[in-house]
Amino acid sequence: MKTSKFEVHSNQNTIFKLQMKFKSFTSLFFLLILLWLNPNFSYGQNSREKQLIETIKREKNDTKKFLRMLSLGEYYKTNNIFRADSMTHVLLQKSRVFDDSLRFAALMYSAEVNEILGNQDEYFRDILACQPFLNRIPSDEVTFKIYRHLGYYHSYSLEFETAKFYLNYAQRLAKRKRNNAKIAETNNYLALNFMFQNNKDSALFYTDQAIQYARRTSNKNILSESFNTQARIYDYFGQVELSVAKNILALEMASETNNIYQLAKYNRELGQSQRIILNLDDAEYYFKQSYDYAKKIVDRRQMGLALSNLGTVYFDRKEYKKAIENTEKAIDLLTQLNDLNGLGEAHNNLGIIYREQKKYAQASSNFNQALVLYESTGNKEKIAGVYHNVGTIFQKQKKYANALNYLQRSIEIREQFGSKNQIYNTYRVMSSVYKDVGNTKESLRYLQLYLDYLDSNTTVQAATKIAELSELYRSEQRERLISLQGDSLERQQQERALTSTKLENSQLRNNFQMYIIFAFLIIIVLAGIIGFYRWNQTKIKQQQREAEMSQTLLRTQMNPHFVFNAMSVIQSYIYENDTVNSSKFLVNFSRLMRLILENSPKEFIPIQTEIEILQKYLETQKLRFEDRFEFKIDVSSEISSEYAMIPPMITQPFIENAIEHGQLHTIEGGFINVTFNKVDEMLQILIEDNGIGRKGAEMNKKSKAHKSMAMKITKERIDNLNKKYRTEGFLIIEDYNKKLETGTKVLISLPYKEDNPKSLDT
Repeated sequence: MKTSKFEVHSNQNTIFKLQMKFKSFTSLFFLLILLWLNPNFSYGQNSREKQLIETIKREKNDTKKFLRMLSLGEYYKTNNIFRADSMTHVLLQKSRVFDDSLRFAALMYSAEVNEILGNQDEYFRDILACQPFLNRIPSDEVTFKIYRHLGYYHSYSLEFETAKFYLNYAQRLAKRKRNNAKIAETNNYLALNFMFQNNKDSALFYTDQAIQYARRTSNKNILSESFNTQARIYDYFGQVELSVAKNILALEMASETNNIYQLAKYNRELGQSQRIILNLDDAEYYFKQSYDYAKKIVDRRQMGLALSNLGTVYFDRKEYKKAIENTEKAIDLLTQLNDLNGLGEAHNNLGIIYREQKKYAQASSNFNQALVLYESTGNKEKIAGVYHNVGTIFQKQKKYANALNYLQRSIEIREQFGSKNQIYNTYRVMSSVYKDVGNTKESLRYLQLYLDYLDSNTTVQAATKIAELSELYRSEQRERLISLQGDSLERQQQERALTSTKLENSQLRNNFQMYIIFAFLIIIVLAGIIGFYRWNQTKIKQQQREAEMSQTLLRTQMNPHFVFNAMSVIQSYIYENDTVNSSKFLVNFSRLMRLILENSPKEFIPIQTEIEILQKYLETQKLRFEDRFEFKIDVSSEISSEYAMIPPMITQPFIENAIEHGQLHTIEGGFINVTFNKVDEMLQILIEDNGIGRKGAEMNKKSKAHKSMAMKITKERIDNLNKKYRTEGFLIIEDYNKKLETGTKVLISLPYKEDNPKSLDT
């Protein structure tokens, strides 16, 4: 077997490494000069930053001045990571004249900043340098910090039992102090330790524990990190939809606390997941969001990674020029930071782009640089990925021996390290190479390995995704019902308190009657007027609350049926082993579930959102029934597309009836038309279909019962809206073709509402 070009590039690799070191040194030297000239960073200050700097300037005591500088550094960690990084060298230098506690604080600060920046080597160097302080500072807090970080260090080094020892010890310290935030933190790292071992069940168990403990604190940052850890684990094991769902929760927590670093990181990870399931527009949006957030805190590493990820989106769209431009910008940024793993990813992405353009020399050069970078960090999983890509180049060049060599090395590494979900891609390429060389036996063997792995994973993962999404939905419903019950109890307490107050007032009035009858009569009259007014106002408010509760409960009844039918569709694909359509359906269903969960608790939603839900639902049903029917949604120009509001899922039961019980899926040329009109300040919705009609549907008792339930719920929703807004909405159902008694026409009239100053609520 010939020696490949990747094994004779030692001189090139050495030169590349020297270039990286030189750039790192010059960048550090320039930064130190700036710090020497202006240690307080007086440019671009906001009020909090200015306040901290002023206190440092005024402080005469050296120890207190150092502590205030640490506080400034902590502020920069979440607001300007570039300045936080710059301060590490100053703090480490100044800490040398102080005692162990302050020297440890400076070193731990440096470690945490390097961890945020992704400087893995520097981060681990700082942590190992902290170990001597374990004996010099007898403190549970110091021990916890060091052991937590040592746990991650040994986990990353694939020393799993050692990592488990340190993390379990740190957790015992946290439990002794009853510090739920730190217990959650250690559970997250234990979860990652099991993830690196490909132990999915244990990894998910510890993230569940982390989330439980995080919920017991007021610290939403740790809750956000726990959801993100769970998302990472789902992504690691190929369950992309679940990863997206968990990361959205993490993103919401980060938004509530305005944690810019988390927002940058989670948006980028969400973008990566969206790209995997080919939601390229969403992926582009999240990557750009990540870049913008990272720019706010001058986190050039996250900026570089976001640009590199953007390049992959443009690559998927075959916009190769834009893909190369963004990836090269990422390389420039990451080179300044000496981010070896980030640079490895960027060069690997650039190699893939050039490979697709058949520029094999440029592709090989970038893959070689990626290998150098990943080998310097010991990132086995990424090395396996590059070996796979190198193998594909050799295949395209018809250098089959070299191709098989690199592909086999990729498989061997992935069997020992990292996620095994990528192995099946290499199996597929191995099968193709053996086919090219005429080895049918080996080609069929690897093809079977590929198919077996794909079948086992697709079915199980799909089922798991459905179960998790369903559980997420049920959890939301349970929380909503608990909230309603809590409101009811609070209302009962208020009523009892009001009754008690009335009795006391009545007793006072009786006592007062004994002294002045005339005054008593006056008071009675006044009290009667006031009491009637209050009673009337209370009654009106009570009716409004009951109407709102009724609507919420009615929507709660509707949604489980909808979810059940949708999951049945996915289940049918799984049974049919239709991996393409099941994946496509899951993507649609994931988006649909998100829309429903976000909007079903609301009384009104934008009409555009309702239309999007209808479109997603009808598209999934068209896919299920092989385009046996067509649909059309029209909105009158009189309706404000920007402000018009509508009760959520008001039309869905009738559309579901048309498809399921109107037998649209059994006839040719079926259609469903939905029209939104504005008539006399009322929103009118017309739903038409050419199914078997009401008479045909009544032949099926099950469909009859279902339809009547839909009618009952919708009528009650309309009645509640009529009471609240004093309107005369209605529901009318009749045959579409009255002569043949086929098809169905449904007319729904609701109060027209706009979310602007002219709405009904004002």
